[in-house]
Amino acid sequence: MVAVVEDDESYRVAVQRLLKSAGFSVQSFATAEDFLRSGRQHETGCLITDIRMPEMSGLDLQAKLNADHCLIPTIFITAHGDEDMRLQAMRGGAVKFMVKPFDCALLLESVRAALEG
Repeated sequence: MVAVVEDDESYRVAVQRLLKSAGFSVQSFATAEDFLRSGRQHETGCLITDIRMPEMSGLDLQAKLNADHCLIPTIFITAHGDEDMRLQAMRGGAVKFMVKPFDCALLLESVRAALEG
């Protein structure tokens, strides 16, 4: 399953539709807290998340999952990325760091690689 954590509903719906159209099983969440409360972390083969979200950021979510020994290949998609954020994400084990608007084909390729990884 691919989990999408994105506070912007239009992006969340667009990513979910893209992934479903490519045949992926997808669950989406408006916040990192919703994802954590769902208990779906251990069924998640790939996590796609925004960096900047209210309350818990995508980087905070990644750190929490890592601390819980729940290592999920993570793809970050952000409109506000800078080199420090990218480096922090990659050091935390991210498989891809993409800037909005993103390339749909590249996202699908990255998800496939993460799930096969």
